[in-house]
Amino acid sequence: MTLLYGAARRVLQPVMRAVLKRRITQGKEDTARAGEKLGQPTLPRPDGQLVWVHAVGLGEVLALRPLIDALKAARPGLAVLVTSTARSSAQVIARNLPPGALHQMLPLDGPDFMRRFLDHWRPALSVWSEQDLWPGAVSDTADRGIPLAYVNARMNAASFAKRARLAGLYRDMLGRFDLVFAQDAESAAHLRQLGAATVTEMRSLKPAAQPLRVDEGELARLRHQLAGRRVWVAASTHAADEAVVIGAQQRLQDADPAWLLILTPRLPARTGEIAAALAAAGLSFVQRSRGGAIGRDTSVLLADSFGELGLWYRLAESAFVGGSFGGGGGHNPWEAICLGVPVFSGPDTANFRIDYAELAALGLARQIQPVDEAAGRLADEVAHSAGQGGGDGACSLVQAARLEVDGLAERLLRLMDGSR
Repeated sequence: MTLLYGAARRVLQPVMRAVLKRRITQGKEDTARAGEKLGQPTLPRPDGQLVWVHAVGLGEVLALRPLIDALKAARPGLAVLVTSTARSSAQVIARNLPPGALHQMLPLDGPDFMRRFLDHWRPALSVWSEQDLWPGAVSDTADRGIPLAYVNARMNAASFAKRARLAGLYRDMLGRFDLVFAQDAESAAHLRQLGAATVTEMRSLKPAAQPLRVDEGELARLRHQLAGRRVWVAASTHAADEAVVIGAQQRLQDADPAWLLILTPRLPARTGEIAAALAAAGLSFVQRSRGGAIGRDTSVLLADSFGELGLWYRLAESAFVGGSFGGGGGHNPWEAICLGVPVFSGPDTANFRIDYAELAALGLARQIQPVDEAAGRLADEVAHSAGQGGGDGACSLVQAARLEVDGLAERLLRLMDGSR
């Protein structure tokens, strides 16, 4: 299987180029940075040692910020290169990285593309996270003698079943990692079954979250504009979430017109669909992308923009975190929690099962059910959320997680230096 994949990735390089070219034509790639996907750097390499860290998209990269901070604090002068694969998050990632960290797009998994990438950046350590693994890139890195670590690894039963069909390929790839850190016992067991030799259980990096960055001038402007309003946020929503959230806002506004919902969809490209749903519900709204002013009669700010959740959380009394109705498995609650904002969710938080259990035990997160009464229940919870911020419980969880991240950084640096 590994040999077949190796042969295929070489043969398919012209196809990869053609697909990338078509995506550029369709406006699905950033023309200025598309060359990065062919291993062509757009930034110079800094002097000295460099650690290369990879995650698929915005949320996964932001979860790595505490680790990047810990690495740089432990080894001043260390350069960190962050790669991701999702185009939509690239600009937001660059704005939110710690000082001295660089961002590039991960090359497509062709040998020539990876050769250019590795020749230019010459990493002393390669760190992969979550679930975005590319066998060719991992193999090419290991073949150069560059140590490899896999952190924040997550693999539920469904993901394991899918990968088990390519067991030989995964056995070879996972066997090349010197260190593997799994988020929970289930993930650790699945990774061992697939061939990871050294697996350590360590909680997710997400509780160590650093507050999302914000434009202080814009924050002050909006606070002045929203004086007297009661604000709540629905973050990273999908269609099933929005059906509940819109119903909750109707109830809140009927009880008190001061309520304002800031609705932030997971995919801003769905704005037209959401705008139609808001209009059908009789809720007045303005779109962030169109620069509409929030008036006294505005019920919803449709925040159809990337990278502004730090702004919205700082304006809110509470937050509903999406992906938790409709089988999505839920999204990250920690970005709100670390800013002292209590969190509500639907019943499906499988992606953050341990996190939500910890938060619920401290009264920092609440699940909304049953589904057929969800809009009313959510409205009631939001209405009574004032003054129920994260407080000391959230601070203690975040601090404990950051101490664990410091320990992880030490282990990674020892690996880079040739020991474990």
